[in-house]
Amino acid sequence: MTPTPLKIGGALLFGATASQLAPACSPQQSADAPRRPNVLFILADDLGYGDLSCYGQRHFATPHIDSLALTGMRFTQCYSGTTVSAPSRSCLLTGTHSGHTPVRGNIELPPEGQYPLPYGAAELFRIFKQSGYTTGVFGKWGLGYIGSTGDPANQGVDRFYGYNCQLLAHSYYPDHLWSDSTRIELPGNDDRTPYGAGSYAPDLIHAEALRFLDERAADEPFMLFYPTTIPHAELIVPEDSIILGLRGRFEETHYRGIDSGPAFRRGGYCSQEYPRATFAAMVTRLDRYVGELVAKLREKGLLKNTLIIFASDNGPHLEGGADPDFFDSNGPLRGYKRDLYEGGIRVPMLVSWPGHIAPGSQTDFVCAFWDLPATFAELTGRDAPSGDGISLLPLLEGRTEEQAAHDWLYFGFMEHDGREAVRQGPWKLLHLDIRSDTPRYELYNLDEDPGEEHDLAARHPEKVAELRKLMEESYAWDPSWPLFAK
Repeated sequence: MTPTPLKIGGALLFGATASQLAPACSPQQSADAPRRPNVLFILADDLGYGDLSCYGQRHFATPHIDSLALTGMRFTQCYSGTTVSAPSRSCLLTGTHSGHTPVRGNIELPPEGQYPLPYGAAELFRIFKQSGYTTGVFGKWGLGYIGSTGDPANQGVDRFYGYNCQLLAHSYYPDHLWSDSTRIELPGNDDRTPYGAGSYAPDLIHAEALRFLDERAADEPFMLFYPTTIPHAELIVPEDSIILGLRGRFEETHYRGIDSGPAFRRGGYCSQEYPRATFAAMVTRLDRYVGELVAKLREKGLLKNTLIIFASDNGPHLEGGADPDFFDSNGPLRGYKRDLYEGGIRVPMLVSWPGHIAPGSQTDFVCAFWDLPATFAELTGRDAPSGDGISLLPLLEGRTEEQAAHDWLYFGFMEHDGREAVRQGPWKLLHLDIRSDTPRYELYNLDEDPGEEHDLAARHPEKVAELRKLMEESYAWDPSWPLFAK
């Protein structure tokens, strides 16, 4: 579909200035730009469809992220890989949907980490490495412990700093992080120091990402993947001006969490007296990180030749004292993280690329995370990877007549007795409680009912049968991920 102009009210741009916005260039200038642009991909963790100002958030502002919408394209029908972290990221990196992707769930493995990607499965990084890019990952990995086939070093990543294990990433004050294959101890984050008084891991990771940009030369293309933990539970931020400016703005209910014992810093979420203010402060902090990354690109003279993507790995969570209903985190959509309703899998995505993407454009084109490796392959002149994705580059560059489209999208989820969903055009079929004694199907027309309030399965059995067949065709059996076995 042809991108349409994006209109953002003045209230949504509070805090943004002209100097914070990338230079507005017309798409006709693209022929003069180098064909190997740098790529900055910022992936938020559990940020809902409605958690940004440019998607309707009214309780706090995200001016720096909104600037990406003003200088680029806002997607209204982008889907994550699935509804939780590891398989969603597997879809993103491999270019396969969750019926084919090698990691389809969150499984903890010793010594520290999750089920590993097969060696070299991350097509996204392979594409950039074959194109002469330097690749860096700063944030949460969660796709294989250090030394496994899923180790970032075995997936085409030149520089890694952050959490290898997503369970450890539940703590914002962990006792260690990883710098490539070296464990980095954080002495202030131990039992001798009050929790929250040590080193805030996202700040450390952000500093390393800025250092990576500082080290880049104009003639050396790079791909920086920035999978931040924010705003995943737990809810906690440093005591600085951000949180101090937000406390007292909301009515609060104290959240009693885990502040000691074996689960402390290992999956449990700490107590929080101001959960609403803290959530707002976490997203505000992420917004400032984005502003600093863009400012660093501008300082280095790299901004005009950098494609920037901002997205979230799935819908909003309910853990750790979070209150997505208060913030309307899923916007007009039904469901949360772990649901295959739209609120669990439809995510914000912004793409900015000066001189190539029409500034302030908006599209309702239906796409998913597994489209991005194919997009990057066309961007860099590589062969498209085998998988389930299509390139979005024609759409981004305004060549809409050349843009291919999906016939359907498939989503699978292992937890909660198993769940599947297929979307084809306006129709969406859900297969729920698969491994229970009472599995069921629900059918929705998203054009007429984007909030999935009216189940049409009984009225349209022929459409249910048609989409069930697509489900069956989309799911590839894997004994490691027995979606249908009790």
